[in-house]
Amino acid sequence: MTFFLKSFFDKISAWLIANRLRENVIFFVLSFLISIPVFIYFRKNIYYFDAEIPYDKISVFILLLTVFMLILKWLRKKIIYSILIYFLIFTIASVQGNYSLFQVITAYKIIFLSDEMQKEETFLESKTLKPFPNKSRVYKSVDFSSSKVRNFALFAVNSHFKNTPNYPINRKLIQYFAVFKEVNSRWNYVNDPKGQEYFASGSESLLYFSGDCDDHAILMCAAIKSIGGSMRLIHTGRHMYPELLLGTEKELETAMYLISNELFKDISKGRTIYFHRDEKGKIWLNLDYTAHYPGGPFLGEEVLSVLDLQQPNSTIQSAFFQ
Repeated sequence: MTFFLKSFFDKISAWLIANRLRENVIFFVLSFLISIPVFIYFRKNIYYFDAEIPYDKISVFILLLTVFMLILKWLRKKIIYSILIYFLIFTIASVQGNYSLFQVITAYKIIFLSDEMQKEETFLESKTLKPFPNKSRVYKSVDFSSSKVRNFALFAVNSHFKNTPNYPINRKLIQYFAVFKEVNSRWNYVNDPKGQEYFASGSESLLYFSGDCDDHAILMCAAIKSIGGSMRLIHTGRHMYPELLLGTEKELETAMYLISNELFKDISKGRTIYFHRDEKGKIWLNLDYTAHYPGGPFLGEEVLSVLDLQQPNSTIQSAFFQ
């Protein structure tokens, strides 16, 4: 049996490499398929590329492609075994949900198409910031544990972007952007009572989707937090707006791709995405009501204070007595 299989594989290998053109095409296709997951792993776990023109990405991929082509040519007599091993690994990984052709294509689209959108960042240093005004009142208004707020967030998630091609892979981020779309498409600006600073809770604002900038920011934070997002509030003196934690450059790249190529492509075409970077290097995306897409322009006012809504419980409780 073993002899028969070896003879069978050797005949197929001989047929595959009998023609020079056919051989080169096979080597190229196999090398390309092998290079894809290796390049993605290299980029995610070893080094991040960030250049205005992606020469670095292209150069590294070409280098990997060349290396694998040389390896396959060196193993040309065993090419059939290489093919079988590749598809065996690919099938096992796909069944286990760790890797699939769909995920590879999506990853490449994100890597290269996200470069179509420009980005502009501002660094925020906590030691230069002032205490957040009305901290305890604002914090208590972000009632993300309210069933009304969560039900609204679930409604938004089921109303927008569910047919996005790569929804399973980027589900969380797409759902946060669905909440952004639902809130901003319905929000009506209404002033506070004269001479007073009124903070409506998230559940209260759901009644009419009306209020000033801080009411909008509180609702946005409450709704996104109710489905697992990490949020904070920015205060400029005359304005308040929410920001969503993306984290790293890789998450920013995914967000830029989704915004510019799938979810808000008509509104964001040719535009710039704006975000803040904190002292730890984490990236926070602007979700202001004045922006028509996530990461839209800031109003241009200086940031005076920040309220991080991810504080530990002990810190939150002490804030109530300030």
